[in-house]
Amino acid sequence: MQHLGDVMSRVARELQEEHGHVEATLQAIATQAVGVVPNAEECGISYVIGRKKVEPRASTSDLPRKVDSLQERLGQGPCLDAIWESDLVRVDDVGADHRWPEFSEQAATLGAGSMLAFRLFVDGDRLGALNLYSRTPGAFDDECQEIGQMLAAHAAVALAGAQHEEHLRAGMSNRDVIGQAKGILMERHRLTADQAFGVLTRVSQELNRKLFDVAREVTDTGAVPGRDRRRD
Repeated sequence: MQHLGDVMSRVARELQEEHGHVEATLQAIATQAVGVVPNAEECGISYVIGRKKVEPRASTSDLPRKVDSLQERLGQGPCLDAIWESDLVRVDDVGADHRWPEFSEQAATLGAGSMLAFRLFVDGDRLGALNLYSRTPGAFDDECQEIGQMLAAHAAVALAGAQHEEHLRAGMSNRDVIGQAKGILMERHRLTADQAFGVLTRVSQELNRKLFDVAREVTDTGAVPGRDRRRD
């Protein structure tokens, strides 16, 4: 058996390969978790919004998605409750757990025997959770829990990096579109760069639309939304 440190180094390298692509990183985390944490048979990653909405983002099978849907429908379960208060929630026997009686009974019927839930991040009223499943009660011991926590820490860093790079790419793309829109207005109306940007900004405020959306329409149609505006 490989040394745990070597395993985690490999996981970190493989997650890094997905850098800049959030969805691919999430799926890679879910896949790696099943291969790394002993007795983990399935994994799902969910975003929990406002302690009410559960949004599945990646999974290795239908089981995590069904359990997420169940938690949202019932308004109870590990991701909607205790995970907000702790970095980790361990459910040794899903069917016999009294913390969420309605959820426990139905989740066990779906095939969940044991669960480990790890917090990945908290961003305002949005939480990211990594959920591991076994179809057998009592499958996760302290070692599984410790390895899962180490994996979750690596995963959180990889996910933060992917989100940051995605935001940077989106920002660069937005700036390109705004620059193109400014160029169209400058050429068409003989405006300076500052004047063209001022037109875009005023239209954005007047129409209560995002600056990027206004700029995109200018690049698509050659005209300012609403009407073709002249400079003041």
